[in-house]
Amino acid sequence: MATQHDKSGKAPRVLLVDDEQDILELLEMTLLKMGLRVDKASNVGEALAKLAERRYDLCLTDMRMPDGDGLEVVQYITQQNLDVPVAVITAHGNMENAIHVLKAGAFDYLAKPVALDQLRSLVKAALSLPQVAGNKDRGLIGDSPAMQKVRDLIERVARSQAPVHISGESGSGKELAARLIVHSGSRRDQPLIAVNCGAIPENLMESEFFGYKKGAFTGADKDRDGFFQAAHGGTLFLDEVADLPLAMQVKLLRVIQEKRVRKVGATSEDAVDVRIISATHNDLAERVKQGKFRQDLYYRLNVIPINMPPLRELREDIGGIALQTLERLRGLTAACFSDGALRLLCGYSFPGNVRELENVIERALALCSDGLITEQDLQLAPVESESNAGTGALPSGRYSLTEYLDQVERQALLVALDKTHFNRTAAAKLLGLTFRTMRYRMERLGIKAPEGDDDES
Repeated sequence: MATQHDKSGKAPRVLLVDDEQDILELLEMTLLKMGLRVDKASNVGEALAKLAERRYDLCLTDMRMPDGDGLEVVQYITQQNLDVPVAVITAHGNMENAIHVLKAGAFDYLAKPVALDQLRSLVKAALSLPQVAGNKDRGLIGDSPAMQKVRDLIERVARSQAPVHISGESGSGKELAARLIVHSGSRRDQPLIAVNCGAIPENLMESEFFGYKKGAFTGADKDRDGFFQAAHGGTLFLDEVADLPLAMQVKLLRVIQEKRVRKVGATSEDAVDVRIISATHNDLAERVKQGKFRQDLYYRLNVIPINMPPLRELREDIGGIALQTLERLRGLTAACFSDGALRLLCGYSFPGNVRELENVIERALALCSDGLITEQDLQLAPVESESNAGTGALPSGRYSLTEYLDQVERQALLVALDKTHFNRTAAAKLLGLTFRTMRYRMERLGIKAPEGDDDES
C-alpha cells in the first residue's frame, strides 16, 4: 500500500484498542508495516482519553474489554462528531454484535481470529474516505423534507461499510441512490456490479453469483468468476432482492457472514471484500411474514434502511426535477415548458415516479412544436381520486388540476384526523404516511389542530 499522508506530510495515525497484549502487538506490527503511525490503548477509558487529546485517521477497537465494550468507543466518536472511521473486532460468528455496532455508526467490523488480508483491506478503505462525502446531492434535487432526509442518510451511510437496503416504488430512484452512496464513499474507484435478481433463471443463480470451475457442469469449458469476484474490493448492488429464491437466500446469507465464496465445482473458498447494497419495490418485512424471505437474511441486509419517497410525496419538488430532466434530455435544442405544462406536471400523481416523468418529457420533446412543450404534448392521463375512481368523475373546469388535487388531499387528511381525534401519528399510520410527511402536508394545506388536541410526536 502506498501510504497516504495528511497535509503536513505525515503518515496516517491509527488508534488500536484491545486488552489482549498479543493481539495488540500483532495488529500494531501489521499496521507499522503498512507505513502507519500507531497508538495503543488497553481499555475503553484509555481509548476515550486518547481520542479527546489527539486526532486519529482510524480507530480499531475490540468489542469486549474489562471496563466496557467497543460500542462505547463507537458512540463516543459519533456523539462528539469526530471525523474518525471506527471499526470493531467481534467474536467469530457473532453477527448480532456486528450489526449492532454498524447501526451505531461503525465504519466496519472484523471477526476473530483477525485475518490480516481483511485487516489490510479495511484499513485501506477507511483511509481513502473523503473528508466530506463528495457530491452528496448529485442527481437528487429538491427541498422537501423527504428528499433532505434521503440526502442526509446517503451522506452518512457513504462513510460506512454497513449493508444498506433501499426500498421504494418502481421508478423512484433506488439505483440512483445506490450509485450516490458508492460515489461518495471509500469504494468510489472500485467496481460497482449491479444485478437484477429477478432477471436470472433460478438454475443459473449459483454459478452467476459465485462463478464456476472448468468441468463443473456441461458447458463449463473454462473457469469463470461470478458477481462477487467481479465486485471484489467494491460494491454489489442487488436490485429486486425480494425475487431471490429461498435456496439462494441461504447461500447468500452464508457469503455475507463468512465473507468467502466457493465457486461451483471448487473444493476451496476464496475471500471476498464486497459491500452489499440491496433494493426492492416489495415490502421486504411483509415478505418475511409470508415466509417468502428469510428473516436472518433480512436483518443482515437491512442494517441501514433508506426509503425513496414516491414522486407524489415530493409535489413541491416536481417542477425542479422536471426542469433538470428537460435540460438533460433536450441536448442542443432550446426547448422549454409552457406555464400550463409545468403546472400540469406539478399536479400529476406520477404512479411510475421519476422514471415516468422522464418518459413523459422525452415523449413531449418529440411531439412539441417550435421548442415549446404544451399541456397537449405531455399527453397525461386524467387523474382520479379515491372518491372518483371508477366513476369517471373529473375535476370541474373551475379549478386547476393542482387545486383539485389539493382539495382531494385535504379531504382525505381531514377524514383521517377526524377518525383519530386529531392524533397526527395515528392519522399518518391510517393513511400510510410518515409522521413527518403528515405534518408537512397539514402545514402546506393550512390544516390546524383544535387547541389542546394536537399530539406532540
